Amino acid sequence: MSSGGGGGAFRPYRHLRTLTHHTRAVSCVKFSPDGNHFATASLDKTLAIWSTETLTPRIRLVGHTEGISDLAWSSRCDYICSASDDRTARIWDTQTGECVKILRGHSDYVFCVIFNPRSDRVVTGSFDETVRVWDVVTGKAIHVIQGHSMPVTAVNVDRDGGKIVSGSHDGSCKVWSVQTGECEKVLIDARGGPAVSFAKFSPNGKFILVGTLDDTLKLWSLQNGKFLKIYQGHVNRVYCITATFSVTNGKYIVSGSEDHSICLWDLQGKNMLQKMVGHTDTVICVACHPNTNMIASASLDNDRTVRIWVQDP
Repeated sequence: MSSGGGGGAFRPYRHLRTLTHHTRAVSCVKFSPDGNHFATASLDKTLAIWSTETLTPRIRLVGHTEGISDLAWSSRCDYICSASDDRTARIWDTQTGECVKILRGHSDYVFCVIFNPRSDRVVTGSFDETVRVWDVVTGKAIHVIQGHSMPVTAVNVDRDGGKIVSGSHDGSCKVWSVQTGECEKVLIDARGGPAVSFAKFSPNGKFILVGTLDDTLKLWSLQNGKFLKIYQGHVNRVYCITATFSVTNGKYIVSGSEDHSICLWDLQGKNMLQKMVGHTDTVICVACHPNTNMIASASLDNDRTVRIWVQDP
C-alpha cells in the first residue's frame, strides 16, 4: 500500500482483542493522556476505566441516571468528566471511582464534553443548543454560550487552552474564546448545509477536523477558514461519529463508520489506507493511543463491544 507519511510502507492494523463489558451501546472510548488506561462510556448509564496493559476493567463509575454520550480525561489523568442524557456532566476521581462534582444547568441532554489543558475548566455541549464553560473547582458555569440553533454535537479545546470549537446539527461550526465566551470565528455558517457531527483541533492547534452527516470529513485551516483536505469512503449520515488524528507512526485520520468499519486515511494524501472490519454495528467512536500504535473502537447496541487494534512492529 502507499506510504503513510511516516517513511516506509504503511503497516496495517490487526484486531488484537474484543472487550465485552457494557450491556448497552458503547458510546465513547478515550485513552488517558499517559496511555496507561482507557475509559468507556455507555448507554447503560455507566463508565469503565480499563488497564491498557491487561485490557481488563479496573473500576466502574456509577451514578448517572440516563445514558452517557461522551467522556473526557483531565491532563494529569486524575479525573474523568462524563456527559449524560440526565442533563448533567459528572466529574469522577479515577483512583477511587467517586463522583466528586455534578455540573448542573443544561436543560436537555449533555452530549459532548472536554477539559481544557490546565483542567481547571470543563466545556460541555448540549441538546439545549448551548455550550457551557464550567469552573472545575466550584462546579459553576462561567459562560453560557448561545451560538447555535440546534443541538450542539461537538466541543473541543485547542492545545493552548484559549479556543473552543463547537459543531451543531444546525450545520455550523464556530470558534469561541474560553476566557470571554465570545465568538472568534465562524468556520462554517448554518446556511442549510449538512449537520456538523464532529469537530476537533489538530494536535498543533492550527487545523480543525470537521465531520458532517454527508459521509464527509474535512480538514480546515483555522487561520484562513478554508478547508484543505477532504476524506471520504466511510458512511456517516445518522450518528455523531467521533474521528481522530493518529500521530504515533506517520500522520493519519481515523474514523468509525455506519457500515460497521473503521477507516484510516493518509492525512496528507487523503487516500484511504485501510478499512478495519469486525464490529457488528455502527462504529461510533475511535481513539488512538498517545504513544503506541494502538486504536480502540466502540460500537452501538447490536454490538456493545470495544475492539483493540494494533500495528505489528
